[in-house]
Amino acid sequence: MAGEASGDQLGAGLIEQLRVRFPDAQFAGIGGDAMRAAGLDAWHDAQELAVMGLAEVLRHLPRLLKLRREVRERVLAWRPDAFIGIDAPDFNLGLERWLKQRGVRTVHYVSPSVWAWREKRAEKIGRSADRVLCLFPMEPPIYARHGIDARFVGHPLADTMPLDPDRQGARHALSLAADTPMLALLPGSRLGEIHRLSHDFLSAALLTLRAQPDLRIIAPMASASARAAFEHELGSHPDAAALKPALRITDGNARTVMAAADVILLASGTATLEGMLAKRPMVVAYRIAPLTYSIVKGFGLLKVDHYALPNVLANEPLVPELMQHDCTPENLSAAICSWLRNPASMAALPARFRELHQVLRRNASAQAAAAIAELVEQPGIGDRGSGIEQP
Repeated sequence: MAGEASGDQLGAGLIEQLRVRFPDAQFAGIGGDAMRAAGLDAWHDAQELAVMGLAEVLRHLPRLLKLRREVRERVLAWRPDAFIGIDAPDFNLGLERWLKQRGVRTVHYVSPSVWAWREKRAEKIGRSADRVLCLFPMEPPIYARHGIDARFVGHPLADTMPLDPDRQGARHALSLAADTPMLALLPGSRLGEIHRLSHDFLSAALLTLRAQPDLRIIAPMASASARAAFEHELGSHPDAAALKPALRITDGNARTVMAAADVILLASGTATLEGMLAKRPMVVAYRIAPLTYSIVKGFGLLKVDHYALPNVLANEPLVPELMQHDCTPENLSAAICSWLRNPASMAALPARFRELHQVLRRNASAQAAAAIAELVEQPGIGDRGSGIEQP
């Protein structure tokens, strides 16, 4: 069961590696185009689970609960050797727990950010999953403190992206001269993110353009709907006419755009990891729904000093982070210009990013498949037969 594009890619790689071990295996559940291509019988599309944030989940809760009830009965009737929930914790963890109580082996692939907030969620995840597969090395020790079986398998992006990106090749592919300054603009893949961030991202790009008139700006869009949302925000921007001559919007191609960029302005999330693996300087920004922010801050749920994945992995502020009220056009542009005006700082960053890349580069899909195969082949894991709670 995978939600949104990143989970779909993880699921596709996992299916391929599981099929190496189990050539006759059947795979069914929720996934996207990549998982379908790998052989998934998709009962529903992954986009149906692409909901983020407390306020957003509440709005979609009735639909998600109905979908989960339908899916869990179908899974239980099928009695698979293993149920694998890929990310989408709001949907998958409750489903995993229900199935685990009924004797189905369960795996949760991609740990929720227990390193960032609410560490005690690890105990709840352990009640849902027989095994947790972690993408980052700081996660298994947290689960170990709660007696939960968690394995660091590495990150598939670190496997697929080169240790030494071909920056000049990327620039050639985009028809950019070697000395043309370029800003990559990635306001997120979810429509809510694009709505909340695009205006400030565009305003920051315009301020930077005024400071550096030869700047080129490229915005790769994750999907047709993302492009439509971004173009709507651009069309409603009061300075759109000043921006458009320097701005190019592409369909996909985000990794090429990031590799070619001098600086990346992007929404916090998986894209920050891609930017790190592309070895490019970046400015990380985010703004969540006001209600979600009020709940998180009011209850003191956030426990970290760093948000962006490069900073979390390094445990130091390698790149600037501008969140919520700090996410203003002026602050964003100042951070971008700070990179552009300090070539020595820009030149020092790739080596540090390369070290972090090597930590994550472990052939993750094969590692994950091995951990699942080990679980499936253990006798007695799924034989529970008692203590079943009512739905």
